[in-house]
Amino acid sequence: MKPTYRYFVQPQVNTATKTIVGYELLMKQLTPAGWRLPDDFAAIDSQTIADLLIATTKVLSLKVLYCSINVSREQLMTTSIAQAIIKSQQQLYPTKLVVELTEEDGPENYPLSALMPVLQSFIDQGLQLSLDDVGTGDNYFSDVQTLLPLVSEMKFALQNYKLSFHDPKMQQRVHFWRAMSVEYGLRLVLEGVEDAADNALSQKLGIKYKQGYYFSKPQLLKLPGDLKFA
Repeated sequence: MKPTYRYFVQPQVNTATKTIVGYELLMKQLTPAGWRLPDDFAAIDSQTIADLLIATTKVLSLKVLYCSINVSREQLMTTSIAQAIIKSQQQLYPTKLVVELTEEDGPENYPLSALMPVLQSFIDQGLQLSLDDVGTGDNYFSDVQTLLPLVSEMKFALQNYKLSFHDPKMQQRVHFWRAMSVEYGLRLVLEGVEDAADNALSQKLGIKYKQGYYFSKPQLLKLPGDLKFA
C-alpha cells in the first residue's frame, strides 16, 4: 500500500500583537500507531512531496503572512520539489512561502556554491529564506555568514540544547542571535517555547516571534477528502 503523508501545522506567534503570523509545515506519515515522523525523509518520492506541498499550500492561502517548510539541500536540488516550491508561492500569494534550509544529510552533499543559484531563483520568485537551527550543527555564525544577505529569517531552537533557557549561557546565545538579527534586519523566531516562564523570559530578551507547545502543538491539516483522518 502506498504510504500516506500529510503536513501538520504549528503556529508562529507574534506575542507583541498576540496574533498568529505564520505556520510551519511538518510532514508526518500515517502508521498503524498513528501519525509519526518518517524514518527517512530522503527516501520519500520527490513527486509525492511536491504534490503534497502544492495541495497543502492551496488550503492555507490567505490565512497567514507566512508558511514555512523544511527543505534539505538534497531536496532543494531536486527539480520537481524546486518547481513545486515555486508553484506553491504563486498560489499562496500574497502569503510568503519561507524555505527553511535544514542540515539533513543527503548522498550528494551539495556545497553552498551549488545552492546559491537555486536560492537566488527562489528569492526572484518572491519566496523568503530562513536559516533553521542557528547556533547548532553547521549553522554557526561563520558558516551562515555567506547566506545572511539572502535570508529574511533565522530560527533558534531551544529544544536543541540540554541547558535550560534560564541558564545564563543559554540567554547569552539567544542574545547573540537576536543581535545578529537586528544587525541584518531579519526576523528571529524562537522555537521550543514550552511554558509561561519561557515566554516571559523571551519577552525580556526582546524576542517577539515564537513557536512552541506553549502556544500550540502541531495539528493535522486535512486536505479535501480527508474526512477519515482523526
